[in-house]
Amino acid sequence: MTIPPSAVTTAPSPEAAEPAASRGERLRVLVGSPRAAFVLQRLGRAAVSFAIVLVAAFFMVQLVPGDPVRAALGPTAPVATVDALRAQLGLDQSVWSQFGHYVSGLLHGDLGMSITSQRQVSQILGERLPTTLVLAVVSFLVAAIGAFPIGVATAVSARSGRHRVLDLGVSGLLGILIAVPNFLLAVLLIATLSIGLGAFPPAGWGTPSQAVLPVLALALGPLAYLARIVHIEMLRVLDTPYLTTARSKRLPGRLLYLRHALPNIVAATLTAGGVVLVGLVAGTVLVETVFTVPGIGSTIVSSITAKDYPLIQGVVLVYALLVLGANLLIDLALAILDPRSAIAEA
Repeated sequence: MTIPPSAVTTAPSPEAAEPAASRGERLRVLVGSPRAAFVLQRLGRAAVSFAIVLVAAFFMVQLVPGDPVRAALGPTAPVATVDALRAQLGLDQSVWSQFGHYVSGLLHGDLGMSITSQRQVSQILGERLPTTLVLAVVSFLVAAIGAFPIGVATAVSARSGRHRVLDLGVSGLLGILIAVPNFLLAVLLIATLSIGLGAFPPAGWGTPSQAVLPVLALALGPLAYLARIVHIEMLRVLDTPYLTTARSKRLPGRLLYLRHALPNIVAATLTAGGVVLVGLVAGTVLVETVFTVPGIGSTIVSSITAKDYPLIQGVVLVYALLVLGANLLIDLALAILDPRSAIAEA
């Protein structure tokens, strides 16, 4: 009797029978702790992302047509001055030799020397970075602190249906603030609060009154965005069965919303907060330029204008570190506040 080929079955190999473990699962087995594996995985992603930015920032100068030193010093600069500066910056060496020196310098905290000011890039950024960090962190705190009460109040009001006109007005205002770019909002704030009312200085940095307009220009859009997220999540939580049960027990509003509802919207709001924090770091460029704030945002604009490529490279790397650091902090905060979902998605 001949057995047809279609009837012949082969036993699956052990490798095929056993589902392949994901990289995250293998890492958990090696490390022995889900939390440690999660942290290592996130650190690895951040390191790879920074390496990509590092290579891109270095070869950005190599792809610029012409001589970057000549472009920075101008066409009338003496040839001897251009050649001396090129030798000082190491631009007369091969590309891979320059890259090796660049990476070696970074490992020792050396970001190179500015072409225009003849100062160390690390020194310039060290003077201006604290201003940008203060502006971004204060703006984020203003956005986060303001978003929660607005989002919760609008959600509770919308669910009751008693103030439809007011709810529509607040929703429309939040939508406008989300849509308006921060640099245009900065100009509007200067026109109304500074020139029109004379309440705050139109530019500068160093006093609390000078910080009000830059912080508002940077924080109002993210505040509106976070308030909408809190509003949506709060409406979702208010319709869940356990909130219906808690409401049927006639619990006070303070306990109902603060103890039972708010903890269940933290994870989603924190995820959105990470996006907002990254956007705030990037948004400092235009806001600092409009208000002449001496941070690294205004530094990158002036360095691009002056074609100071070492300084541009340094600013790009610092911004990359800030963005990656913000993302890493949010991931770690999520792992602490909601460890089961955060680690399971890793």
